[in-house]
Amino acid sequence: MEEEMGALPGIHDFSAWYNELLWRAEIMDVRYPVKGIYVWYPFGFSLRRNVYDRLRSIMDREHQEALFPLLIPETEFAKEAEHIKGFEEEVYWVTHGGLTPMDVKLALRPTSECAIYPMYSLWVRSHADLPLKIYQIVNTFRYETKHTRPLIRLREITSFKEAHTVHTTWDDAEAQVQTAIGLYKEFYRTLCIPVIVSKRPDWDKFPGADHTIAVDVIMPDGKTLQSGTVHHLGDHFSRTFSIQYEDVQGEQQYAFQTCYGISERCIAALIGVHGDDKGLVLPPAVAPVQVVLVPITIGKRKDEVANAVKEIEERLLAAGFRVKRDDRDLRPGAKYYYWEMRGVPLRLEVGPRDIDAGQVTAVTRLGHKGAIPMEGLVDGVAERLATFTAELEERALEQFRAKISVVNGIQELVNALETGVAVVPWCGDRGCADAIEEKTGASVLGTEVRSEAIPPVHGICVICGKEGTGTLVGKAY
Repeated sequence: MEEEMGALPGIHDFSAWYNELLWRAEIMDVRYPVKGIYVWYPFGFSLRRNVYDRLRSIMDREHQEALFPLLIPETEFAKEAEHIKGFEEEVYWVTHGGLTPMDVKLALRPTSECAIYPMYSLWVRSHADLPLKIYQIVNTFRYETKHTRPLIRLREITSFKEAHTVHTTWDDAEAQVQTAIGLYKEFYRTLCIPVIVSKRPDWDKFPGADHTIAVDVIMPDGKTLQSGTVHHLGDHFSRTFSIQYEDVQGEQQYAFQTCYGISERCIAALIGVHGDDKGLVLPPAVAPVQVVLVPITIGKRKDEVANAVKEIEERLLAAGFRVKRDDRDLRPGAKYYYWEMRGVPLRLEVGPRDIDAGQVTAVTRLGHKGAIPMEGLVDGVAERLATFTAELEERALEQFRAKISVVNGIQELVNALETGVAVVPWCGDRGCADAIEEKTGASVLGTEVRSEAIPPVHGICVICGKEGTGTLVGKAY
């Protein structure tokens, strides 16, 4: 039994905690015999499905979902020199069909611009076709040479949501960038995860983009996890792939484009931000099991308790809750341990005393205990889950704020980076950014910092003394 394996490493030792939790909670199995490629357990896949269902529901309001091929001909990939240079060391190439060498090498998509845009050049004809907003959720492959980590740094990204939009003007595309940022912030709110939005420096933007906006999450060890990006592509790719439209005057114009993506890093963020020393802590919106029923079977009333639990299960299932009845032949404590590890938001215990009192004993994943009358069971469970969600959101925001510092000097910056991230004035010069990294071991992540927890910051650059604006600095995964 898991109970006999001992406690998890404390979350203060985040790396050890994270790696062990993934298999104990049955999220991912890391034992697949290819480095950087992992297997989803059924429980983890259920969590993935619920998370991406939330993302789909947001995207489907303005976008259409499609599916483009995995294989990209080298002839298309090579069209965009800046883009291929950004990925050239990460691409997997298919060079043979069976034993026969390919006439044209095929890339396993590291990202899909070069698979999608040749089709956009065929689909877009008139200004009436625009804006075009399409997304897909697919796997992508990148030959990651750094230390791999499940859900965070992989060679097969199994769950990459990428949207690709086409517009008539640069300003329309920029408006879509801002809309996409709003969609991503909404998505992370459904996961009760606070985020920081910032504009990446030019040397760290997406290859071929005019500019890149990133969404970062602060993990328990104070490092940032880039958990979403939005790119304004200008007309760079439309000129390369001849994506043109006929305007109202009958003239041919190059289109303007955006693309934006979220990978399964969002699930790593979910695990890290909410987890504790007992394991996962999951928001009810995405938890594979929202309510677990644990019968307390003592003495002669075992059948009575079992029947009561089955009735409760039926009522909650009919109300639309994701419910699991745990009637395994195990001690109640072993069951508590098992479901706490898996982050179930609400546990309902039912024993003879509960039946006599006309109630169930309710315990949230954060340890709050009380009773729910059987008469008002469905409303009571809904209320407990709503309260739990609000508490989880407030808890995450409090931890988030504790990891952010606004500083004005190098030593303050060094101190702040021991436990989290910092916002510091920076002039925008690459040399000063390099100096910050040399002095602190952290990177300049982005300007135009946006977060409810961070006020606008202005001052003099911590390196050169010139006028600077607030810039996010942190150690990143």
